[in-house]
Amino acid sequence: MRRVGRVIAAIAVFGFGYLAFLYLTLPDVRELRTKNLESTAFMRLREREARAEGRELKRVHRWVPYSGISPHLKRAVLVAEDAGFWGHEGIDLVEIRKALESGESVTSMRGASTITQQLAKNLYLSPTRNPFRKLTELLITRRLEHELSKTRIFELYLNNIEWGDGIWGAEAAAQTYFGVRASAISPDQAAIMAGAIVNPRVLNIAKPNARLRARQRIIRARMGKITPPPVIARPAPAETSTSAPDGATVDKPESGYEPEEEPTPDVPADEPLSSEPAQEPEPAPGPAPEPGTRNPEPEPLSSDTAR
Repeated sequence: MRRVGRVIAAIAVFGFGYLAFLYLTLPDVRELRTKNLESTAFMRLREREARAEGRELKRVHRWVPYSGISPHLKRAVLVAEDAGFWGHEGIDLVEIRKALESGESVTSMRGASTITQQLAKNLYLSPTRNPFRKLTELLITRRLEHELSKTRIFELYLNNIEWGDGIWGAEAAAQTYFGVRASAISPDQAAIMAGAIVNPRVLNIAKPNARLRARQRIIRARMGKITPPPVIARPAPAETSTSAPDGATVDKPESGYEPEEEPTPDVPADEPLSSEPAQEPEPAPGPAPEPGTRNPEPEPLSSDTAR
């Protein structure tokens, strides 16, 4: 009995020590209040993978301020990735409970991964599925939510999303696929971009398959039911360096954060999930929802990869 007690005590001490080590070695996210990172852990991972395959991956990454991104894209991304962004503090307990009830493991519950969790993973970690990486992700997530505003978290996320082979962020994706600035993305373009986030190297925006078209239609129908974080008038973050390794294209961010008036969103009818593409519905205009609201329990969008 004493031996069992010693084993339990040793495990407890090890667990406490490991948690303390993780906490003390976490990245200092306070710099993200005013700094835009030149590269992320995910970008460097993709470049290592490309070199291992004997090819050079050109990184296209153009930073734009939050006010320079279309409100349509903001709504579409929230619908596709984190409809409860306003209402949680980085960890969506409601979605975690649903994922567990559906039989998903802790390391594979992609549907419960919030935008802040995805940002923590994209900036600092890797996509490996193990409980230690997930624990680190949760700790960084709490720090991000504590140190940064929702608007800043969303701005960082939109500027660092992988949207294809070597294509990072809303501005690079908008110019690559549609030849427009991120500020000019239309509702249909926003919906297909958001639909591809779950697996951008399989769901190709340039050559959308039936599954991506179906996701586009569903997201488009729900975009009017959600409100993105507002633009906050404040000094712009420090400029990102224009030099980057391996032939990457990294532009200076545009200066200034000007308040913008969000247009009244469309309020479409509910759409059931479908695996087949369908004609784009024409939503009718309606009043903008109040900030802080989340979607009424729609069926979740299907996913490909764990976040």
